[in-house]
Amino acid sequence: AIFVSPVGCSVFAYYYFDVGNVQVAHGRAPACATALKRSCPDKIVISYQGDGDLAAIGTAEIVHAANRGEKITVFFVNNAIYGMTGGQMAPTTLVGQKSTTSPWGRRPGNEGFPLHMCELISTLEAPVYVERVALCDNKNIMRARRAVRKALEIQRDGGGFSFVEILSPCPTIWGKDPIEARRWVYENMVPIFPINVFRERKLEVPAGTAPPQRTVSDVLELAPKYEIKLNAHSKHAHHFKKFEIKVAGFGGQGVLLLGQLLTEMGMQEGLEVSWLPSYGPEMRSGSAHCHVCLSTERIGSPLVSHPHVLVAMNEISLRKFAPQVEAGGLILYNRDSLPPDFPQPQARVICIPAAEMADKLGSTKATNIVLLGALLEETECLSPETAISLIETKLKRVELLEINRQALAAGRHFIDDQVRVGAVTQPDGFAY
Repeated sequence: AIFVSPVGCSVFAYYYFDVGNVQVAHGRAPACATALKRSCPDKIVISYQGDGDLAAIGTAEIVHAANRGEKITVFFVNNAIYGMTGGQMAPTTLVGQKSTTSPWGRRPGNEGFPLHMCELISTLEAPVYVERVALCDNKNIMRARRAVRKALEIQRDGGGFSFVEILSPCPTIWGKDPIEARRWVYENMVPIFPINVFRERKLEVPAGTAPPQRTVSDVLELAPKYEIKLNAHSKHAHHFKKFEIKVAGFGGQGVLLLGQLLTEMGMQEGLEVSWLPSYGPEMRSGSAHCHVCLSTERIGSPLVSHPHVLVAMNEISLRKFAPQVEAGGLILYNRDSLPPDFPQPQARVICIPAAEMADKLGSTKATNIVLLGALLEETECLSPETAISLIETKLKRVELLEINRQALAAGRHFIDDQVRVGAVTQPDGFAY
């Protein structure tokens, strides 16, 4: 079973029920429960919501979940007040009832009438069980117990949407002792919200045509292309289980494109990958960075908090993200030296004047490709052949393709000539 607890009276439900639990934002429990039930159809999914949560901020979510006939069980606790947040008027507050936000009592001409959620839900076609009960005496408490059981049994047996509204005392805001509170429920709430079974039936839903089971690659017609490339470059031996990279700079420097290239290269080499961009409202000259994860295992989160490698394309990014690089990691900095006042980092730093190198090749737009070449040569995380193959598919203009080939080679040569001196061992003139 999975219990969905939104903000409000059920926020601490995980203390009391030894089941799976998901905390959700105010009013969003039916939406979350929908996702859980569709993802785990064999689980019993329960949404437990108060009147403010369900009937105010969550009105759209509950109505649409009910209208779709989601196979979930919703318990709606109605105590006619916002009990957890200071005693404000709720959608179900009675006419004339005082609260912190209706000190003269609820006035229909100003705040409208109380919402009758059972009556509203029961007008929809899809719900199979809708009942209102009250916790006002032993007889009605036992009736509430039976309603709770029935709603859960309906879901257990594969039924549709079930909804149980429970008229309940508020132990704090009402300012009444338990006996007075129970009496108030019976004398004041029950006449307005009558106890009743509003819907109990078995819904016959017309069988629809199931959507075809196709992969994303099939739908996008990418399977043949990626299959060929995977076979060609997947023999590269990866020395890591998970390799995390952060690329940062100004918008317009190719920051996000560099991250995308690394991600697509990882895919073509058979790795699990993720790419998470982050940028401001400015298209150019604003700050931008991206998180790249390459892994031989499933990736739990695309967020990179402590990267193995930081590619800093400007000084602002260097100062902002260098402290996050893990000890012993690598920083590639797009300058020929660090700023004079820059503190000694805990990671290795390679200063490479990538922008100047790209400019000499004929296009400063290739700065990110120079850095890509340096990154591949220094870390050996991905195959340079994969990079060349990918660039060839991205660029159609011959002159740009040649510049990017040269830029990739320039970054690799810089590492071999300036960092890994004497390490050239390959027939192509590179160390890797």
